Amino acid sequence: MEQRFTEQSLIGDIVTQFPKAADLFKARRIDFCCGGQRPLKEAIEERGLDGEALLRELNALYAEAQNKPTGNWGEAPLTDLVDHIVSTHHRYLNEELPQLSPYVTKVLRVHGMHHPHLSRVHKLFHELKMELEQHLIKEETGAFPLILQFADNPSPENREAVERAVRELVNEHDAAGDLIKEIREITNDFTPPEDACGTYRLVYSRLAALEEDLFTHIHLENNVLFPRVLAAVKA
Repeated sequence: MEQRFTEQSLIGDIVTQFPKAADLFKARRIDFCCGGQRPLKEAIEERGLDGEALLRELNALYAEAQNKPTGNWGEAPLTDLVDHIVSTHHRYLNEELPQLSPYVTKVLRVHGMHHPHLSRVHKLFHELKMELEQHLIKEETGAFPLILQFADNPSPENREAVERAVRELVNEHDAAGDLIKEIREITNDFTPPEDACGTYRLVYSRLAALEEDLFTHIHLENNVLFPRVLAAVKA
């Protein structure tokens, strides 16, 4: 079987070329958003995984998917990619973050005395909520319009502004990624205790879904949108 991907393939490039790889990486706890610009070999060694087995599974899934083509955001017009990020991932966060917040608070109030880690979860979630809400506004009102303006008019002034904006957004993505990863660690991979009530389980389930969407969201920006824009900057 042809080995489409190797240990030297960049993690983000793998997911860009083969989005279904995200499911495999999530199952193996391989960061494909903030850690997307590093070789798969580093993640394999870091996680203590069987590299040969992982590559066999990855390449087998890729070969199987060739008969089921999917959209390629690496080739879509930049306006379509930005519209997709805003209408799908920004919309999800704008709806989910305020809806989930009172449940996180309720679980802390009811169960915090017997589960002290919930205090830290509460703090981290609301820190993440505030950072993401401000981040989305920055992207929609500043960075994304600037990126699309540069695509139409790659002037030296726009070039410098785009490079600066991308650096800032990547740094903010790293910060958000670190927060959700810490929440995962504290919650034992979003695993509620056996005696958890329905609300407790609901919170953990929705935090896991939040992480999944956030990783896909950051991947599309860090590993697809920004590299395409920066390639145009350097052209």
